[in-house]
Amino acid sequence: MEFEILGKITDIETIATGRGVYIRRYLARTYGEGHWRKMKGHATVKLADGTIREAEIHWFEAHGIGRRDFKIKRFSHEIFRHMH
Repeated sequence: MEFEILGKITDIETIATGRGVYIRRYLARTYGEGHWRKMKGHATVKLADGTIREAEIHWFEAHGIGRRDFKIKRFSHEIFRHMH
């Protein structure tokens, strides 16, 4: 799903590190070796159709490499607006 993060990510938590990051081989091959962590947080996102919603997002990050492979896990129940 294509989306753009608007503003800051809040309520950031680490949900897996080290061996708990099950795709660490893929991450190392694709982005480089690092101490990969799976993270989650909340952000306002703009979907490809222009809809703006609050969502829980997950991603992977490593020091010196940054945040990669964002995905929306779930939306809040409130739809903010539809932009045209």
